Amino acid sequence: MRGRRSDTRVRTAGRERGAVHRCVRARGFAAVAAVGGATVPAADEEWDLPGGFARVYYGGGHHGITRPVVMADGFNLGRSDLDALYLGLDADFPLIGSLRQRGHDVILIGYDERSASILDNARTVTDAIMRTIASQLGGAPLTVGGFSMGGLVTRYALARLEYQRIDHRTQLYFSYDSPHRGAVVPVGLQAFAHFIPVPNDFAKQMNSTAARQMLWRHYNSQDGSVGVDPEREKFLAALRDVGGWPRIPRLLAVANGRGDGQGPDVPPGQTALASTGDRIYPGTKLLTQAEGHDVVVAELKRFFPKAEKTIRTSGFPALDGAPGGTLGSYRILAAALEKAGATVDLRHPDVCFVPTVSAVSIRDLDRPEDLYANVDELAPDDSNLDDFLCSSTTTGHTAITEELGTWLLDRLPR
Repeated sequence: MRGRRSDTRVRTAGRERGAVHRCVRARGFAAVAAVGGATVPAADEEWDLPGGFARVYYGGGHHGITRPVVMADGFNLGRSDLDALYLGLDADFPLIGSLRQRGHDVILIGYDERSASILDNARTVTDAIMRTIASQLGGAPLTVGGFSMGGLVTRYALARLEYQRIDHRTQLYFSYDSPHRGAVVPVGLQAFAHFIPVPNDFAKQMNSTAARQMLWRHYNSQDGSVGVDPEREKFLAALRDVGGWPRIPRLLAVANGRGDGQGPDVPPGQTALASTGDRIYPGTKLLTQAEGHDVVVAELKRFFPKAEKTIRTSGFPALDGAPGGTLGSYRILAAALEKAGATVDLRHPDVCFVPTVSAVSIRDLDRPEDLYANVDELAPDDSNLDDFLCSSTTTGHTAITEELGTWLLDRLPR
């Protein structure tokens, strides 16, 4: 009986572990919320591009590209879903609809692989810019920008064109909650992705080239170290090689985080997510990031195959509660565990993902006094940008709000 009972446990654990794996594969860390009942209009043009593709939507009354706004997709796994991107940009505030109503033509750029190198996907954006110029009716200037990682991709593409002395005809560049100084995924969460005993999309995302380029600090799944990933160092060096920023266009940015130094209500050093009573990860606990040396951010325990691991950081500021656009990082993992039948204690589902100071490129993330800086009181010249707007309330990463969307629309070339 003892042997049989043990076999039953193993089979049950295997089924539950497989369920977690299937759920993780379906969601990942950058899951996009569905917009129920909405439909995407047919594109006026569809382009195949090296490493990607684009859809063109003419502005009201136009019969070709006249006043172009080129917008690039952000980070996730796999091929860009331009239907989801369109719906997301028009869900809470109709950004695309407003652009077209104001007489702008929208070019949405997608990638064959969203998690590929930012430098590689910048070639797709470069081709889209040049095709826009070649197809355009008249000589109106371009607006070029992107959402989240898309702001980095377009930033590099424009800077590289200027470095090569190629006319990009862009008058305005914008980024929407883009991690110019780095993005944050809790180290404990990164480590848990690799603690799952089967291949999964959480781990694949965290180890992708684009994630390693964007993340302020990365968990190395090979040796358990935490630091600036070599891919990030290469990316920052490539940016420096082309001047860091485009110099010809006006540079704008919006941040989904607040500018008054206030972040989400996530106290440091507290339980963010705990797995209780399940037979896969019994006693596993992930904590919010706290300051200090040898700070425990995760206690990972696994029933099958049996394993335990403690994850620590040193010299980190309290990142999870920092002012910034939030991501439901712990919420996504909790949903995966619950779907597999686990009992979950979820206390802080949403944490800072792109700090405000990163989105408006005004401070680095290493020191608490910079991470929590009151941006509204800083000298605007401290930023790399010509102008920016921080959200008056903490909002989700890349959420298109009326406040941010209207501010951006009102500054587009007329």
